[in-house]
Amino acid sequence: MKNSAKNILVAPLNWGLGHATRCIPIIRELEKNGFTPVLASDGVALHLLQKEFPHLQSLELPSYEIEYANNGDDFKWKLIKNSPKMIEAILAEKKIVKKWIAEFDLQGIISDNRIGVYSKKIPSVFMTHQLNVLSGKTTWISSKLHQYFVKKFTECWIPDKKENPNLTGKLGHLKNSSLNLKYLGPLSRLEKKDLPIKYDLMIILSGPEPQRAFLEQKLIKEIKSFNGKILFIKGIIESEQKIDQDENVSYYNFMTSLEIETAFNESKIVLCRSGYTTVMDLAKLQKKAFFIPTPGQFEQEYLARRLKRNGFLPYAKQDDFVIKNLSEVSLYGGLPHLIKEIDWKQLFVLFERE
Repeated sequence: MKNSAKNILVAPLNWGLGHATRCIPIIRELEKNGFTPVLASDGVALHLLQKEFPHLQSLELPSYEIEYANNGDDFKWKLIKNSPKMIEAILAEKKIVKKWIAEFDLQGIISDNRIGVYSKKIPSVFMTHQLNVLSGKTTWISSKLHQYFVKKFTECWIPDKKENPNLTGKLGHLKNSSLNLKYLGPLSRLEKKDLPIKYDLMIILSGPEPQRAFLEQKLIKEIKSFNGKILFIKGIIESEQKIDQDENVSYYNFMTSLEIETAFNESKIVLCRSGYTTVMDLAKLQKKAFFIPTPGQFEQEYLARRLKRNGFLPYAKQDDFVIKNLSEVSLYGGLPHLIKEIDWKQLFVLFERE
């Protein structure tokens, strides 16, 4: 893989599937612009990218071993308890990346929230929608710490608009900053298509265990009283796709990007987590939705609250949700359509060698 190819390392964090899926349009555009993406992650994020791009080189990075608490209130403390493992992984990935730069003749790096994947030797981009990292009373310190790491990168790309209306609010916008920020506009791997509606409700789950499984069990019970056709995508990446039909519900363990694109376009409303990648997909496809934020995940709770307050979409806490809540969807306007054409050529100039 040396020499002729202009190799760019693309490394999303393995935390749910959102970081990996929003890298998909970037990987596609790198290929269109004559670069060769080298994929790197761990766990389900790596499996997802391997399924999407079987022709590309993929490498394994150490896991941050992010574990979710069974109780959302304990989430922050679980993260703090796990931080030594995370620091170990970050130091390990720094060493590995140093080795890969020589081994794969890397010309640039795009890291989606992996703070150890950068180099002073080659242009390194950090992609995030969180310049402020919400953590309750400790938000100021978690944000300052995060910004300290972001500063080490050549550029920081934010998949949102700089001006209002935008999707991230205070997450992706700082009052004043010395960081080298570039607002790309929302990123989605999906395209809007004019397809006939096949499902009254699409449920798409994502995010780390055990919260994903808790929500799956809850919704399987709740949808028994739903009148209409349901598509239920569990968000479990396995080697083979499994499809089960139970009366009015079609269950899938996972879908490919193309299948998910069709499914979104064929569904009347969507029930899902309020992860930022999903927010960007819904905005692009102009789909109405209902959110159930992951318990204890401040960022998802903030996004759901903000989007409800702005009259875009309703939400409920996981413990409080009942299926009749879905009737609220029609009372909200849906997400704003924030189309921004990205000048990929200009964006990738950073990686052109002298």
